[in-house]
Amino acid sequence: MPKSKRNKIVSLSKTKKKGKEHKESIVNSIREAAEDYNSIYVFSFENMRNLKFKEFREKLKPTSRFFLGSNKVMQVALGRSVSDEIRPGLYKVSKLLRGDAGLFLTNMPRDEVESCFNKFEENDFARTGTIATEKVELLEGPLDQFTHEMEPFLRKQGMPVRLNKGVVELVSDFVVCEEGKPLSPESARILRLLGIKMATFRLNLICRWSPEDFELYKEGLDESDVECA
Repeated sequence: MPKSKRNKIVSLSKTKKKGKEHKESIVNSIREAAEDYNSIYVFSFENMRNLKFKEFREKLKPTSRFFLGSNKVMQVALGRSVSDEIRPGLYKVSKLLRGDAGLFLTNMPRDEVESCFNKFEENDFARTGTIATEKVELLEGPLDQFTHEMEPFLRKQGMPVRLNKGVVELVSDFVVCEEGKPLSPESARILRLLGIKMATFRLNLICRWSPEDFELYKEGLDESDVECA
């Protein structure tokens, strides 16, 4: 009888080794790419949508490469200070890898990069916790956009509804969400049913590095933000 794989003991030292090897592989890949491409950008992202990002990445694949993941690993790859940076000035790039950020290495001309990133914008349905961009309120009365089969589900979302001769009806005004407040799971579901998209997936350039110069894009940043400690 073949041995069951379910009870196979996995050494923790092996899993740690694989994790370390994976990080080292990413570091090496970034360092190789830094030698192969003419310029390096740091970008931030809002409301990431993996499928749309993959399409954007594939579009630029012939001339560029993206890296997303642990900021700490990417910082180590580039170097965190003048003493350990892999190319002159890259410690400045490293210091701007904060929060939801990534690296974009490319041979594209600067104006083409800026155009691609500035034009990229994808509207989508907001998820739980997203800050509402507007107040959405439904007024008392029939909700013709919903079939009668939807009535139990709408009630579960907290909506004061009933069936009136087979038509879903609001028995009182109902606020789905308030502008500036995070969406609850129920609010996010209702907005999707209503077809209201409140999330915009964007990529924002923060800085550009080349062997010749370094440029900051993001407002509110200056050279003091990337000075070596």
